[in-house]
Amino acid sequence: MRVVAALGGNALLRRGQPMTAANQRANVAVAARALLPIALEHDLVLTHGNGPQVGLLSLQNAAYKPDEEYPLDVLGAETEGMIGYLLEQELGNLLGAGRPMATILTRVEVDPADPAFGHPTKPIGPVYDREEAERHAVEKSWTIAPDGARWRRVVPSPQPRAIVEIGVIDLLVREGVIVVCAGGGGIPVTAGSEGGYIGIEAVIDKDFAGALLATSLHADAFLMLTDVDAAYVDWGTPDARAIRRVSPAALAQWTFAAGSMGPKVEAACRFVNADSGFAVIGSLADAGAMLRGEAGTMVTREAARTEWGTPPLVGAAAT
Repeated sequence: MRVVAALGGNALLRRGQPMTAANQRANVAVAARALLPIALEHDLVLTHGNGPQVGLLSLQNAAYKPDEEYPLDVLGAETEGMIGYLLEQELGNLLGAGRPMATILTRVEVDPADPAFGHPTKPIGPVYDREEAERHAVEKSWTIAPDGARWRRVVPSPQPRAIVEIGVIDLLVREGVIVVCAGGGGIPVTAGSEGGYIGIEAVIDKDFAGALLATSLHADAFLMLTDVDAAYVDWGTPDARAIRRVSPAALAQWTFAAGSMGPKVEAACRFVNADSGFAVIGSLADAGAMLRGEAGTMVTREAARTEWGTPPLVGAAAT
């Protein structure tokens, strides 16, 4: 079976943890142990979030003079390399030398006419008071927006259209290589007017990029591994229920929280509707059980009716 597993940012850095190298390595080691049974039995492709990591690099970037700062596509590439290294190291140590791994810095093409470029919404980097944020906006041509009582830079979040390195990724998978790729939604690029590609200041949603990756590779399963055990309806009420098995059409009747469970549900539906595989949303600790249909929320066109968790699962994100 060909499996694409997407690690959420919280699988790499738990909520509230200091973003030290030691903490990230320890969390990746936990993720590696959860993924090991899948890696031993199936063709595995890994993708991951990078929000905390690119945020740290943005903070470091802010210490530079404006003409010395690195653009956002370069920061994204740096996080792909860093997280890929940690995953290769920890999972590779468990697998031994007989199973090769490779991290691919992955460019993801977007449409320069995407409406998202006219309405930047994705927060990036540190928070500022309003006066400082407005100064940065003038000096650096940023778009800024309120973030609670403070202000932050916001950038476009266009839809992913194509994965530039998909042929290389597919070749490696067919040769038995575990590939880490498209981290943080991939490095956003647009096609140049004279050929080639140009990096841009944007952030692609990691769940949508993961769905495109799984679809492009004709994966059998797309696992979205996070710190919640399922998608819930009526979260926060006495009627909260965990969805265990559901079709994309049935999911359309509910609304899920934007920025957390909403993109995961939409990404699951995109993959299932585009291909013949199934998608599962759930906890990293349950990765093996999710693949067997024993945990998480499975989205499949074969679901004739919606099945609910019994007893109710706990700890999931709000709808």
